[in-house]
Amino acid sequence: MPDLAAPDYQVARFLLERGIAALYLVAFVVALRQFPALCGERGLEPVPRFLELVPRFREAPTIFHWTGYSDRLLRTICWVGLALSVTLLLGLPQGLRLPLGLGLLLTMAAWFVLWALYQSIVNVGGSFYSFGWESLLLEVGFLAIFLGNAEIAPPLPALLAVRWLAFRVEFGAGLIKLRGDRCWRELTCMEWHHETQPMPNPLSWLFHHLPLWFHRLETIGNYVAQLVLPFGLFLPQPFASVAAILMIGTQLYLVVSGNYAWLNWATIVTMLAAISDPVAVALVPPVGGLLAATAGFVAPPAWFSFALIGLVILVVVLSYFPVRNLLSPHQAMNASFDPFRLVNTYGAFGTVSRVRDEVVVEGTAAEQPGEAAEWREYEFKGKPGDVHRLPPQVAPYHLRLDWLMWFLPLSSRYGERWFLPFLGKLLQGDRGTLGLLHRNPFPDHPPRYVRALLYRYRFTTLRERRETGAWWSRERIGEYVGPLRLRGEGEP
Repeated sequence: MPDLAAPDYQVARFLLERGIAALYLVAFVVALRQFPALCGERGLEPVPRFLELVPRFREAPTIFHWTGYSDRLLRTICWVGLALSVTLLLGLPQGLRLPLGLGLLLTMAAWFVLWALYQSIVNVGGSFYSFGWESLLLEVGFLAIFLGNAEIAPPLPALLAVRWLAFRVEFGAGLIKLRGDRCWRELTCMEWHHETQPMPNPLSWLFHHLPLWFHRLETIGNYVAQLVLPFGLFLPQPFASVAAILMIGTQLYLVVSGNYAWLNWATIVTMLAAISDPVAVALVPPVGGLLAATAGFVAPPAWFSFALIGLVILVVVLSYFPVRNLLSPHQAMNASFDPFRLVNTYGAFGTVSRVRDEVVVEGTAAEQPGEAAEWREYEFKGKPGDVHRLPPQVAPYHLRLDWLMWFLPLSSRYGERWFLPFLGKLLQGDRGTLGLLHRNPFPDHPPRYVRALLYRYRFTTLRERRETGAWWSRERIGEYVGPLRLRGEGEP
């Protein structure tokens, strides 16, 4: 049996495991708090209806095909996922030393259960779970099953598979830009991106007002990070570590300039697989305390070595379609080619909007829904609404409804399955739906009518900010939907 150990990557494995467990923790918290209102029994895209339309397990792998769906079961799954995430974050299963490789088997089982539970949620989440970072978490979560435990040295095949994932995330994002919007080739996309990105954060206004030369530098840096440095992940050390550290720096830049759920953090976690212990200790000497004596490792059981070989074969075979997609002039973003999302293709912002249009939802208690009626605006937790409200920092938490609201002005098809039901829930005063919002302007009773207006938003200039205190300026474009009221069946 060939030597598959990589003892110089103990820090990388430690940080990988803790990082993946932390991401799972966030993901299950998001599901616990939002899934019932979005996709639950009475949600905007109910899972029972989805299971009727997609009745086969192989089309959408989920335990709900076997058990049926209920909000109670969903919450149980979330609590189990949270408990497992915490134990793995603390390193409890990984530290167990049991005879006959049972500690290793227990650790792998814990990671497998986490992966299977979250897979079950994502595959029935419909529009609200259609984001690329769901596949990214599932893919790196699957690879975590093969990272081993404290008894054995970090396995090289698993670390290389994680690096291959990091490569596809970055290189795919770089290619989609190079082939996409011409502003990327003209080095001008960043003049608009900070303002028009899905969910700006507290610093986005400041980044938007940086000089034009700096925005061009951002674009050049993006090309280097996504089209050049990914190849460095497979160079000998210390070059692989240097490439990974530089790429992590660009991801941290994205973290401080916008809200992208856990996309950037998951990408950072995958890049840790390329940082060797000598480099990690040289940069941060205290991490040397994480290193175990190499002599303390035991040889992995034969079945684990065969499992690693099987992993390599699986990743190589399933990489065919993602690689073909990368090489295609019609490259798709964030696509999965197998039902379990084991090896995927990634990419983001192939096109950058030049203007920011927002759908603003209002309600009125008036008998007639004309302009003379008093219309009150619903405020979302993350997306722009009140022009005087500083865009909040929410990532790595994921506000799923707010994200999909950003897509509505781009095309009505993005909301064709859930937006009218959402308005109906507001008319019903549904508590679960209202819990997804920042402010309900009708705390005592639901409105009689609701409507959706379309506004054009832009960041205020420096002068406007000083004079008005507003972060945004907005101009009404027209009606998007409505006014609507409930019919006898309780639907708008």
